[in-house]
Amino acid sequence: MNLFKRFKKKQAVNDSMYLYTEKEREEYENGIRERFGEYTEVIHEIFSPDIHLDIIVVPPTEDNDYYTLITMGVGAFRMNVPKELERYDYGRMELVLCLPSMWDIKSKNEKDYWPIRQLKAATRLPIQCDTWLGYGHTISSDQHNSPYAANTKFCTMMLLNALDKDWETFDFSLESKGKINFYQLFPLYKEELLFKENNDEDALLDLFDDDDVTPIINIARKNYCDISN
Repeated sequence: MNLFKRFKKKQAVNDSMYLYTEKEREEYENGIRERFGEYTEVIHEIFSPDIHLDIIVVPPTEDNDYYTLITMGVGAFRMNVPKELERYDYGRMELVLCLPSMWDIKSKNEKDYWPIRQLKAATRLPIQCDTWLGYGHTISSDQHNSPYAANTKFCTMMLLNALDKDWETFDFSLESKGKINFYQLFPLYKEELLFKENNDEDALLDLFDDDDVTPIINIARKNYCDISN
């Protein structure tokens, strides 16, 4: 009996977890359907130490021929935003990732899985490091900016304002928690990261052709800061 009680206690939600209520989840899901489209699949997290992270998968459609992956649960945690920025309401976020329709999102092979791995890793960085993420922030693969996988030289994700199914930026608020900021993961090469650090994110994006400033990840994208190009 004692062993069974200990097992039950271990599986209980701990006091440090940050969760959407059932009402908040319903409100959130309705907002996602309205702005990103209908979905039938949610990738559920098996073990949740702090937030419960689900990933909503909006499938390709005739109008939008790509997958849109949207986190659900990150916004239950209020990030540690610097006091001088608190008035801008940057405290809560969710993340968005877009992949081509031919991408194998079911695969666990690293050549397919690295964007999803980075999406998941980014959600917990503010919790683990007691910090915050916002527009223009970058998250590198490691201290050496190593490529994510054998099929790409991307090594960093930059956060940009997320775009909905009509490729418009949008504001979203939960009645009980207020504003939720949505950020798009935009991959960079090492040389682009260095340029961004020496200038800023807008100066970097000014280098891009219009066709490459898109939310859909393109592993064949030109490196805009490679002097050998």
